[in-house]
Amino acid sequence: MTQPEAQLSDPVAYGEVRQLVVDWLDDNFHFGDADKLIQGDDCSFLDNGILASLGFVQLIVYLEDKYRITIDRKDLSRENFDSMAKIVTYVLRHKDFRRAA
Repeated sequence: MTQPEAQLSDPVAYGEVRQLVVDWLDDNFHFGDADKLIQGDDCSFLDNGILASLGFVQLIVYLEDKYRITIDRKDLSRENFDSMAKIVTYVLRHKDFRRAA
């Protein structure tokens, strides 16, 4: 598995956003088991039962609120949000991204 470009360019920010997503998954769906279920940052959330469609909607709303970004509905696709690496990379590349306080 190769490291996502965003992780290589800013590993601290990548780790912070990644941990935020893991914590959210633990709090809302997996009760402390999210990191075990994510078998790698390229692991498909849909194919591996980590999140279903409603869960993705909730996660998107949470990320928008936490980072004060607006995620374009045209960007809601498996290509952008179906794995940890894709989610974190999308957030880090968002034009309005600022680290959470």
